Amino acid sequence: MLAGLLFAQQDADDRPGQLTATLPFGGVTIIEYQARLLIAAGAAQLVVVVGRLTPELLGALGRISKRGIAVDAVRSAVEASAKFHPLARIVMLADGLITTQEVIDRFAEEGSDALLVVPDATAPTRYERLGGSTAWAGVARLDARRIADVAALPQDYDLQSTALRLADQGRAAHVPLAEAMLRDGHGIEHSSAALAVRGKAVLAATVADRRNWFNAIVLAPLARALVPRLIERRAGTTGIALGGAGLGVVGAALTLGGMTRGGLIVALVGCLLMGLGRTLAILRDEAALVRAQTIGIAAVPALATLALGLTLGMAQGQAVGLVGALAILYLGGLGERAIQRSRRRPWWGGPPAYLLLQAGSTLIGTPLSGVALTVAYAASTLAAAVEALRRHA
Repeated sequence: MLAGLLFAQQDADDRPGQLTATLPFGGVTIIEYQARLLIAAGAAQLVVVVGRLTPELLGALGRISKRGIAVDAVRSAVEASAKFHPLARIVMLADGLITTQEVIDRFAEEGSDALLVVPDATAPTRYERLGGSTAWAGVARLDARRIADVAALPQDYDLQSTALRLADQGRAAHVPLAEAMLRDGHGIEHSSAALAVRGKAVLAATVADRRNWFNAIVLAPLARALVPRLIERRAGTTGIALGGAGLGVVGAALTLGGMTRGGLIVALVGCLLMGLGRTLAILRDEAALVRAQTIGIAAVPALATLALGLTLGMAQGQAVGLVGALAILYLGGLGERAIQRSRRRPWWGGPPAYLLLQAGSTLIGTPLSGVALTVAYAASTLAAAVEALRRHA
């Protein structure tokens, strides 16, 4: 069982009286952002160590609990230990930590105690010092017995510091903080101004999704440029989603009407708009809109592909184009199901990537070749995903 241990005890440097954990970050609060990372990694329980329960913190904890996960606020190691299952694997995050899903996923894996560390000489003052000239970089994987060991000590022992030292003395593995993690925005902050700067790097890393080349190469640059502005202007996620879906339908209709070049481009723009909306919904923790736009990003390329196949079939008086389009839908659908159950490889395709390939081929006047290439790409992706599943079976 995976559980998360969070802290909401320190006040923000530039906002007296407000907890760092309740500072805004990415459309939510820091503690909600941390909880989202842990839930995505598979955590079934969250324990939050609090100094005081402010209205902002109570609101944040209430919103986290609506995600269907057990959330408990505690004030001591004794209370925390009582909440955790004795066999739980705990991922502990520092108060004010900002990081990426990739970092959390690594520590959520099975294994013994592990601490994310940096050299003491280069560590910021907020990083807690450990032995061996190292400092803790804010993420740890702990056995539940560590929390029980702290609970057995006098109550004035700090839970976070003591758990770290017990794990370090127990030969916990030291995982060096990679340079790439720093570039992606990893750090511990206690001021709203510093969070605004760090948030841009985290946003870029979140959108880039190195496991998906379309997101990394096509969507990420747009998101880095536009999403911060959308957040500042409080743009509605629903409006963006509806706009993207509308463009997708219009693009498919234009394609079916014979305007294949313009239609496919409009459909692709609709997909990109829903991609931006999905990113915004993820940052704002709008789960329903994330799901809706995820479906839309798959449905629009399917509609456009079918429209292209019908148009090519009518223009040529034969069913080659339509058969190719149906093959893309069939292979692509099976591939997406297989990808969801395996670890995605960066070169694998997906609905927006297939649409991009068809749109590019149509623009240069070879739509039928684009359909054939997309069929081959979807088949290769499906074969690779199935092979990955077989190896991990």
